[in-house]
Amino acid sequence: MLATSIITPVFVQFTSIFGWAIPLLLLIAFLKTRFVKGVFGEFQVNWAARRFLDKNVYHLFKNVTLPTTNGTTQIDHVIVSKYGIFVIETKNMKGWIFGDPNQKTWTQTIYRHTSKFHNPLRQNHTHMQILQSALGLDPSKIFSLVVFVGDSTFKTSMPDNVVSGRGYIRFIKNKKQVVLSDSEIRSICERIQSARLKPSLKTHIRHVRYVKSIVDGKKWKNNQTCPKCGKAMVLRTTRNGDTPGKTFMGCSGFPRCRTIKPMA
Repeated sequence: MLATSIITPVFVQFTSIFGWAIPLLLLIAFLKTRFVKGVFGEFQVNWAARRFLDKNVYHLFKNVTLPTTNGTTQIDHVIVSKYGIFVIETKNMKGWIFGDPNQKTWTQTIYRHTSKFHNPLRQNHTHMQILQSALGLDPSKIFSLVVFVGDSTFKTSMPDNVVSGRGYIRFIKNKKQVVLSDSEIRSICERIQSARLKPSLKTHIRHVRYVKSIVDGKKWKNNQTCPKCGKAMVLRTTRNGDTPGKTFMGCSGFPRCRTIKPMA
């Protein structure tokens, strides 16, 4: 009882003084989420497009979600013009970026921390194929463009269609050969509007869930394959030692391969 009478006033006083810090910390944590960083990155690309591209020549579509055979795909930006169709993948990242067009994954380094992420050129190639198929477009008139925003620096040579900041504006304006007529542009814009799913929070959430299911499926598949030799991992049980009866995943190539994985 005495402890309660002492702790309660202290707690009330603490929250009255530092209560403002709790929502502030929550706000900071929210602003650092991948979702917010993605939204902010796309906002920068949108702003630059509206600021530096003539809207009568370049027609901007944001967050184009298209249905696919198994689910959906979401394209950050599509810009339709008489000079071609630009399919844009946006990456809001910081640190040093290492990558090669032919690599499956690229590398992000922040101080001593290194992490891998999917090659955005490959991601965008898939987007282009789906858009091309959905709209019946000529592939020679579609251009892939990857835009990095944020405090990031390329530490390896990048192709012309991988740029940082407003470099994508220069890339687009460098395309000066007319490849689409006014009637073709109108038709393509109408087809994008009719083919895309209605832009909404519900559409976005459904797409995020679909992407998560793919990621989870890949994790499960990786857990079933030996990282050393590629053979199947099988469930085994410890018979001797300090933990008899404990289950773990062991390589089916045993005894040649002795790779094991603990059960999650």
